[in-house]
Amino acid sequence: MSFPRTLGELRQSPFSEERLLARRVKDELRDNLVIKLRAGCPLFPGIVGYDDTVVPQIVNAILSRHNFILLGLRGQAKSRILRALTTLLDPQMPYVAGCEIHDNPYSPICRRCHQEISRHGDSTPIAYLTPEDRYVEKLATPDVTIADLIGDIDPIKAARGGHELSSELTVHYGLLPRANRGIFAINELPDLAGKIQVGLFNIMQEGDVQIKGYPVRLPLDVALVFSANPEDYTARGKIITPLKDRIGSEIRTHYPATLDEGIAITSQEAWTRRDGYKLHIPKYVQQVIERIAFAAREDKKVDKRSGVSQRLPISCMENVISNAERRTIRHNEKLVVPRIGDVYAAMPAITGKLELEYEGEMKGADHVGRELIRSAVAKTYDEYFSGANMQQIVQWFDLGGEIQLADTAAAGEALKALHSIQGLMEKLTKLNVGPKDSPEMQVSAAEFVLEGLHAHKRIGRNEERVFSAGEKPVRAPEKPFDRDEPPYRPRRPFN
Repeated sequence: MSFPRTLGELRQSPFSEERLLARRVKDELRDNLVIKLRAGCPLFPGIVGYDDTVVPQIVNAILSRHNFILLGLRGQAKSRILRALTTLLDPQMPYVAGCEIHDNPYSPICRRCHQEISRHGDSTPIAYLTPEDRYVEKLATPDVTIADLIGDIDPIKAARGGHELSSELTVHYGLLPRANRGIFAINELPDLAGKIQVGLFNIMQEGDVQIKGYPVRLPLDVALVFSANPEDYTARGKIITPLKDRIGSEIRTHYPATLDEGIAITSQEAWTRRDGYKLHIPKYVQQVIERIAFAAREDKKVDKRSGVSQRLPISCMENVISNAERRTIRHNEKLVVPRIGDVYAAMPAITGKLELEYEGEMKGADHVGRELIRSAVAKTYDEYFSGANMQQIVQWFDLGGEIQLADTAAAGEALKALHSIQGLMEKLTKLNVGPKDSPEMQVSAAEFVLEGLHAHKRIGRNEERVFSAGEKPVRAPEKPFDRDEPPYRPRRPFN
């Protein structure tokens, strides 16, 4: 489809003057949202777990034509949601070609575009923006200046063009004017210095900006959206009260509410489709990895104010697959099947995502990470084997049996050793694994059973991954009281 390339052609096209003048960015977002709601289309593809909580609030904010802010801890898809707003913009938007602030051809606001249209009339060239071109994002940092956001007077432009400094032709536009007729997003808003936040007042309330104290007023058409971590208000900065008052809607995000939602997000985001070897990720491995994040969010040794990002299970899953892939390549196996031992090998993907409290710092990140994995294994094991009789397996270890299951061990060799444990292989049916399945799958399932027994302290395991009999609690013998000494001697009262 060919689009009009001059102002004269534009006047004869569906991009009518009445439509472009009356329909501002927030109207455009609202209109396209209404169309999607009527059609029952998904509003934010790839966003999992927010259908009944966050998404309805965003819909209300857009229908209300509000500027809004997403408040939430790290790893809660705030930036992804903001970037997905471009799906509510028109496929093409005409503007005066060469304009830095993408002026409306029918109602330009910058001096250059006025001169271009006066000079060329209906021959004025027209260009088009895609929805992605109309999204401008800025990560707030303490060193951001007003010039970065709004703009500044450029003396070089003034000297080369022979203009006065107060002329609009000398302005070097900042990010906000360049987002004209689009969406302007600021991530981590509290990190923006208070005096810089003040610079956003006019554009949010009066709809214009002023540059460098000169009477240069630009009535911009911008939808402003923000993101912030609520704990950063006191840790690194805060949103000043007048700016908060001008933000139409404050929407709080959250971590996945259920294990299945977390698994869906991790499966969607983790790099699992790799070239070469066939991959099978057992369900129990997915559950263990996801429960690590759930356990960390509840653990007193982990800082709850910082949060535990959803990036933790995503990175952990990728590391687990890589460790299993390394084992498969080394032994020239055909199927990559992660084991629980691979989860322990993925410790670097876990410890870096945890902000520890004092107690956690004293014990160390590795110790806390192992405790979280052990807790996740125990809960997942209970889901499959709660009430199952494992006495025969435990007794095999109590009678002196030992087995080493290193994360680098080949599946064939490990399977031969596992068959010697009485009653173990029969239990794998609860994991939908049988003797006809591949050795890789059988070893992974059998190791999960042993790790579950170890997590419940019914058998032992050392750092070399040698499973053996667990340490039985020994009760200290009670010291008999001396016959001449009463069992309780009351203290003498103070005089």
